[in-house]
Amino acid sequence: MSEIGKKIRIERLMNRESRNMVVIPMDHGISDGPIEGLINITDTVNRVAEGGANAVLMQKGMVKYGHRGYGHDIGLIVHISGSSSLSPDPNAKVQVCTVEEVIKMGGDAVSMHINVGSKTEADQLEQLGKISRDCTEWGMPLLTMMYPRGKKITNPHDPINVAHAARIGAELGADVVKTVYTGDPDSFRDVVRGCPVPVVIAGGPKTSTDLELLEMIDGAMEAGARGAAIGRNVFQHSDSVRLTRAICEIVHHRRPVEEALEQLK
Repeated sequence: MSEIGKKIRIERLMNRESRNMVVIPMDHGISDGPIEGLINITDTVNRVAEGGANAVLMQKGMVKYGHRGYGHDIGLIVHISGSSSLSPDPNAKVQVCTVEEVIKMGGDAVSMHINVGSKTEADQLEQLGKISRDCTEWGMPLLTMMYPRGKKITNPHDPINVAHAARIGAELGADVVKTVYTGDPDSFRDVVRGCPVPVVIAGGPKTSTDLELLEMIDGAMEAGARGAAIGRNVFQHSDSVRLTRAICEIVHHRRPVEEALEQLK
């Protein structure tokens, strides 16, 4: 029965025609505090929902503020990892929520952040193994954020490191892997090829222009990605509704970047 539970829930996070997803992460409050775009999380959720996002991702304490009381529904992914930028080791992610809690909140999936190569990698992988087991037990989809970060990681966008990190997520039971873009379609294609579950790209730091962001998403989709999880580049944008629409044009309809940019005019 858990398999059909996963199937039903994960379909709430995807466009049923394209089978791709546009997710807007809003879990930055623990790591960075009440930053621009997340002070009024209710308004931000409503804006990205209007733009056509398939799901939002947030910490458990924000779920009641992000719930939509009107309009069409939007998928809910609850993040269960946390660490702050004030910590002596921000890469040391710990579990702050359980799968059972997410079920009680009405969540459609859980997400977990793993810093591959960090000092606490072993503890994080152990946590991931347990959460993966619980997700299988309860029929809950698992999205893992797999990032190469640590003393040995000189380039977090190195295709070999990114492919390794993504594969670890799949090996330990993730249903979807979110990771960084390697910079070009050819190298990212190797990441996708080496990961048997859907891969979505992270938005990363704020980009200089809308064109730069959309070209990155387009390159990832060309390489076989199944979507994008874009946070601050969307929720800190002057028109997050239109930018979300532009991203959806690329992810779901595979419109050229130039056509997608028309959504912002």
